Amino acid sequence: MIELFRVGFLQVTLVDVLDVAAVGALFYWLYRALSDTPAVQVLLGLALLLLLSVVVEVGKFAALGWIVHTVAGVWLLAFVVLFQPELRRVLVQLTRTKLLRLLLRTPMAPVLDEVLEAVTEMATKHIGALIVFAGSQSPRLVIETGVPLQAVVTKELLLSIFNPRSPLHDGAVVIENQLIVAARCILPLSVTTHVTGRAIGTRHRAALGLSEQIDATVVVVSEESGEISIAHGGVLELGVSPARLRERLVELLGAGLPQEQQS
Repeated sequence: MIELFRVGFLQVTLVDVLDVAAVGALFYWLYRALSDTPAVQVLLGLALLLLLSVVVEVGKFAALGWIVHTVAGVWLLAFVVLFQPELRRVLVQLTRTKLLRLLLRTPMAPVLDEVLEAVTEMATKHIGALIVFAGSQSPRLVIETGVPLQAVVTKELLLSIFNPRSPLHDGAVVIENQLIVAARCILPLSVTTHVTGRAIGTRHRAALGLSEQIDATVVVVSEESGEISIAHGGVLELGVSPARLRERLVELLGAGLPQEQQS
C-alpha cells in the first residue's frame, strides 16, 4: 500500500482515507435520513463509540477496547431492534434514487388518465377507494393477500371494483407494470393515527402504512367526505384536488409521459 503520510507512528494509506471517507459519508447520510426521529440520538452514540474504538485500537488499550467492543455490539443490536420502522424507511429510500426509478419506470400516461378519471368520479359519488401503484419494489406480500386479476386498467373496471355492491370493493387495488394485478388486497396499518392534527381512518392508515414500508404510491378516496389523498414515502397528503393528484402521480410515476402532459 502507498503511504500518504504518518500521524505519529500510525501509517496512513489511500485505502485508509477512502475507508474513513466512506464511513463518514454513511453516517452523514444516516443522520440526514433519521434526523427527525428518536433514532438519531442512538446513531450519534454509535458514532462516538466508533470514534472511541479507533482511539482504543491506535492506543492499544486492551481492557478499554474489550469494553468498547462489547458495548458497541449490544448498542448496535438494540438500535436495530428498537428502531425497525426508521431503519425500514432508510432502506426504502435507497430504492428511490432518480436513476433507479428512471430505469424501472414504464410509460404510464394511459394508466394515469384512467385512474384519474375513476378517482374523480368516485370522489364526487363518495365511493371509498384504495389504489396502490407499485414502485421499484414489487408489493408481492400485499398482492398475495388479494384476488389476482391481471387486467388492463380502465375507469370502468375501477368503478366496478370499488362499487359498494362489489365483492372486491373492500381492500386495495394494486397496479403493477400497467396492469391491475390484484384487488381486495390487505395493506399494513400505520401506527400513526393523526396527520396535521386530524384523525385519520383505516383507509388512510393503510395507505400510509404501506408507503412507510415499501416504495409504493397509494391513492385514497374517502367514502365519508369524498376527499382525495395520496401517500408516498411515509408522508400522507390529505385533501388534494384532481389537478394536484395528477401533478404528484406524474412526478412520482410519470416517466414516459408526453412532455405536454407533464407541464
